[in-house]
Amino acid sequence: MKVFCGLILIFTLLSCSTPEKIRDRADFTENWKFYLGDDALASQSQYDDSQWRVLNLPHDWSIESDFSLSNPATPGGGALPGGIGWYRKEFTLNKSSQGKTVYIDFDGIYWNSTVWVNGHLLGERPNGYISFRYDLTPYLKFGEKNTIAVRVDNSQQPNSRWYSGSGIYRNVWLVTVDPVHVDYNGTYVTTPVASKDSAEIKIVTNIRNVTDTSQAIELYSILVDADGREVIQVKAPANIAASQVGITEQVLKLQQPHLWSVDDPYMYKVITRISQDSKIIDTYETPIGIRFFSFDKDKGFFLNGESVKIKGVCNHHDLGCLGSAVNTRAIERQLEILKAMGCNGIRTSHNPPAPELLDLCDKMGFIVMDEAFDMWRKKKSPHDYSQYFPEWHERDLTDLILRDRNHPSIFMWSIGNEILEQWSHIDADTLDLQQANMVLNFANTLDKKTIPSKDLHVNSLLALKLADIVKELDPTRPVTSGNNETEPSNHIFRSEAMEIIGFNYHENNWVNFHEKFPDQKLIITESTSALMSRGYYIMPSDSMNIWPERWDKPFDRPVHQCSSYDNSHVPWGTTHEDTWRMVKKYDHISGVYIWTGFDYLGEPTPFWWPSRSSYFGIIDLAGFPKDVYYMYQSEWTDKDVLHLFPHWNWQEGQLVDVWAYYNNADEVELYLNGQSLGKRTKKDDEFHVCWRVPFNKGTLKVVSRKNGKEVLSREIKTAGKPVSIRLTADRNRIAADGKDLSFITAEVVDAKGTVVPTADNLMKFSLEGNGVIVGTDNGDPTDSLSLKKPERRLFSGKAVAVVQSTKKGGKIVLKASSDNLESSFIEISSERK
Repeated sequence: MKVFCGLILIFTLLSCSTPEKIRDRADFTENWKFYLGDDALASQSQYDDSQWRVLNLPHDWSIESDFSLSNPATPGGGALPGGIGWYRKEFTLNKSSQGKTVYIDFDGIYWNSTVWVNGHLLGERPNGYISFRYDLTPYLKFGEKNTIAVRVDNSQQPNSRWYSGSGIYRNVWLVTVDPVHVDYNGTYVTTPVASKDSAEIKIVTNIRNVTDTSQAIELYSILVDADGREVIQVKAPANIAASQVGITEQVLKLQQPHLWSVDDPYMYKVITRISQDSKIIDTYETPIGIRFFSFDKDKGFFLNGESVKIKGVCNHHDLGCLGSAVNTRAIERQLEILKAMGCNGIRTSHNPPAPELLDLCDKMGFIVMDEAFDMWRKKKSPHDYSQYFPEWHERDLTDLILRDRNHPSIFMWSIGNEILEQWSHIDADTLDLQQANMVLNFANTLDKKTIPSKDLHVNSLLALKLADIVKELDPTRPVTSGNNETEPSNHIFRSEAMEIIGFNYHENNWVNFHEKFPDQKLIITESTSALMSRGYYIMPSDSMNIWPERWDKPFDRPVHQCSSYDNSHVPWGTTHEDTWRMVKKYDHISGVYIWTGFDYLGEPTPFWWPSRSSYFGIIDLAGFPKDVYYMYQSEWTDKDVLHLFPHWNWQEGQLVDVWAYYNNADEVELYLNGQSLGKRTKKDDEFHVCWRVPFNKGTLKVVSRKNGKEVLSREIKTAGKPVSIRLTADRNRIAADGKDLSFITAEVVDAKGTVVPTADNLMKFSLEGNGVIVGTDNGDPTDSLSLKKPERRLFSGKAVAVVQSTKKGGKIVLKASSDNLESSFIEISSERK
């Protein structure tokens, strides 16, 4: 009883005696000043920036411009401009903060950023996707004005194969702590023992002491459940040497843990508290999930002892009309749409993601492949990261692993995507002296036992080096890479550093994988690359359109749109159905990451200008699902699904291929104006049924049945002329925090209220109340109007307007108007919390 009471006393002291803001991690995104252009004097603290634009971060200046073929990023980079931009922010710290340590944390700046405080250079980071920290303390003035200045240089173009965005496009934090504190990304929590019955939670804490004397402290680690209840704790004394980082290991043992899974993503958190002289001087939280997993070469992926097929998608980082500027609700909406499809995996293609994405994947249940690089030494674009790789790859990869390794959603680290050094014809002689020494010096540090017996190419040694960096920092997850050279001669494979072999495409090598890789495990890191425009159909649907003829040669046709029947794909890809058919059938294929979940800006394969965004997505750039979304939903979920397409507005007598995706039924029957057109049943390896129907106006109806009983029915009606506008919000209530969003869909309907699926009316949006229109979109990859304009033509009958709250609560009213149509209004409630 004395022990029990003592524990209660400790919990009480730690919970109740903790002063407020021991660690202050403040949102540092408001009221920055911005200038698009260059001025070397802007780093000085007394610089006159009174004429600069005032804005809040995250900010992407490229998305604010017009699309143009003349922009040097080219359509491959989104046909939007780069340039050089400056950001400045003034701030004052209370004198009471003197004696504290103050850091600024940047989640990401694209790219080539240089940072000053009060005129003092803090440093530079070329990588546009990496998170980093600077110590401001030596240069600060307490009780007086301080100035942060940031120069962002995205002028060398093209430097990306897709749209990158420009600026401080991720969040910024001002962190104020005691001189003895948990270091940046300073905890590492693993579960070396985990089962449904018990778990052993190992906590490694890095404690930084910036004082010039050693510091004796006590370290508490407390496990808290999802309801905020303290479950178990441990404490340990430690002595941190002057100006050093001390490392302390602790273990918590938990009975009957609530395991994290894709269907039940249960989250605990570890609260770290540093005590000195009976006073809490720092506190730090680490969200964690307890789970165990394995990859089997014959049976695939197992999570918590149960077989799980990875049903994933690749995604680039842009958020459609918001550009690359991070917004948590926009990311959450994307993940919600994917989760409803049955998706359980995300590949962060092809660079480190925003922290908010990983937080949401933890909470929502996704199997994440966290990817570091799209290139190593060898360039893919004229001015890409390859120029910085020799100097920066170790630090960038290290910072990525340290930042992300506590996320339970991450199951694999990828050290690269389609790296040019993989190819067997890439010769070592192409290395310059600096690059060769970089790799060979590493080889000399390796334990000879870790090097495969056969002679290794310098590119194999580089792969081994990168994998070694990862495993040193996190031995709990396998290392992989996305490879479009699928032969064993691949230099990355020859390194034997890949614990899972990742194939991009080359589906002809999937079935007999073990003939060439007898003891290896397989994940399809990227596949499909089918081409679709939402609501656009090329008939007959059993014809196949394979565009372009070559990967490096854009294709041209009068209409830059692709068929939504799943009968268009690139030469190196396949249809959605063909890919899933193979992944579903073979147990040794752990899963697949489809290219892509959402359309993205840039890389408008198979076309070029006026196309400026991709056609690969299962969901378009505006967030509207394409028809194939429902194929996946019928295969990847247990919910009843019945989807009928295309629309029913055609030329009289035209032969129209009518498809239906369905599940949980024995058969489906199609009716036109009440007359049956026949029943259809899928064969074992089929995913849709089809009727070829001469068009007549009226109502097309499909019914699915199981054991003779109706499961679902769907109707599509011929629409008349547009009469009025219909607005629908994804959420009618949002938070008045200046960041939350409502995505409002605009459609036009005829006199009977039927949506007109072919409408292309120009919608003009206006707003009253405490909100702002931050973007509009329609999913059309050829629309050259700036995505920040408050107007948009409907594409295949739809457009979206995105409304953001301000910090003032109240009613927001969005109005949509169009020539010769009745206007429409929708009300959104913005509520302060």
